[in-house]
Amino acid sequence: MTQHSPTYAITIRLRYADAPGAMGKITTAIGDADGAIGAVDIVNIAGHAISRDFTVNAKDVEHGKRIVECLRQVEGLEVVHVSDRVFLMHLGGKIEVLSKSPIKTRDDLSMAYTPGVARVCNSIAADPDASFALTIRQNTVAVVSDGSAVLGLGNIGPRAAMPVMEGKAMLFKEFAGVDAFPICLDTQDTEEIIRIVQCLAPTFGGINLEDISAPRCIEIEERLDKQLEIPVFHDDQHGTAIVVLAGLKNSLRRIGKAMSQVRIVINGAGAAGTAICKLLITSGARNIIACDRSGALHSGETELDATKEWLAQNTNPEAVSGSLSEVIRGADVFIGVSAADVLTVDDIKSMNNDPIVFALANPDPEINPSLAGPHVRIMATGRSDFPNQINNVLCFPGLFRGVLNVRATTVNNEMKVAAADAIADVIPPSDLLDDYIIPSVFDRRVAQVVAQAVSTAALETGVARRKTKAAYHLS
Repeated sequence: MTQHSPTYAITIRLRYADAPGAMGKITTAIGDADGAIGAVDIVNIAGHAISRDFTVNAKDVEHGKRIVECLRQVEGLEVVHVSDRVFLMHLGGKIEVLSKSPIKTRDDLSMAYTPGVARVCNSIAADPDASFALTIRQNTVAVVSDGSAVLGLGNIGPRAAMPVMEGKAMLFKEFAGVDAFPICLDTQDTEEIIRIVQCLAPTFGGINLEDISAPRCIEIEERLDKQLEIPVFHDDQHGTAIVVLAGLKNSLRRIGKAMSQVRIVINGAGAAGTAICKLLITSGARNIIACDRSGALHSGETELDATKEWLAQNTNPEAVSGSLSEVIRGADVFIGVSAADVLTVDDIKSMNNDPIVFALANPDPEINPSLAGPHVRIMATGRSDFPNQINNVLCFPGLFRGVLNVRATTVNNEMKVAAADAIADVIPPSDLLDDYIIPSVFDRRVAQVVAQAVSTAALETGVARRKTKAAYHLS
């Protein structure tokens, strides 16, 4: 499954004599090492020597080293420098704070700071809600993590989690104009995290919890949502569930089946799997079987944690038991939020006609799409190098744009379903294809329609402070 990727792109600066055939030797060496040349740029020419930067996509770090070593073997070629483009992007961090108003005169200073600022402070003291209009709170979200469950990396701690949270902040700004700030906490104690976020809340208009391990993340979100006046949203749970719902709705439209009639098997009984179950049930699903490593969860089981107990009591209406391979027989839909290679071709062959498979484990899905392809009707993954990418960036920027626009106090089920419907409806039914059931993450319409739908749902369900949607246009 390994392919060339910009994730492992390197820039190699080479110096060599500017003679006929030199470029051919270089490109041949890169090709022989199975590198993919992305760009070639002249750095300088001095006498009869030329320096060029070759940007080459590799398959992994070791492959990049092998490409460089092959170039070192070319006679007359000097490898001057090798740069990892990913690390270059992260030097000094990926985000910064900019002033909205210049301070060039004494008048500017007196209005932005003392003494003028005192009048604004007194205004907020008299009316705390004015903080949403008169401070950055109006458009700012905290991206909070303890680094305990980062991407496919696991418990790597708060310092190592920072690049991911910075990246999340970049996506907020790029896709929805939301200012987000990464906050990585040096604690994994549930009570301490809740207390810290409570203390930070007056600075922000919303809290995005990120990469906090289950089951703690569920309790942290639920308690903060009840205690704070601003929305708290754990994207790994609900962002995933919303985009899955959008993709599944379009998949079912494509094959002509109803949500209430299909049998759905969800593999993975953690935070994401539970959130998906809950949102699908809210949207009309009637026959869901949730599986963990031991197989199907069902009523009557003992020694389950609170999350799995809920799944056992609220899914699997026929109380079937058995392994994933046993309970997937005759299923219409498989949704995996678990681990690589747990699903087999024989499992898919045992499913109902026109099987839908969402294999969302990252970086390696539950089944290789090239193996599943001949046997599925619709295939989706969490990866960008295959069609139908289920990516949370389709949800969270627009969702927070919507809650900030109306100063919502929470994110309820109606808002989540509205977000999913908005994502799905970006693609008209006439344009749906088996490999196009979810919009591209770069479709700029998505954040805007999600924001509008979420704002409307917040207003209709009475959780909006602002009673009319604020106008906010993305550039």
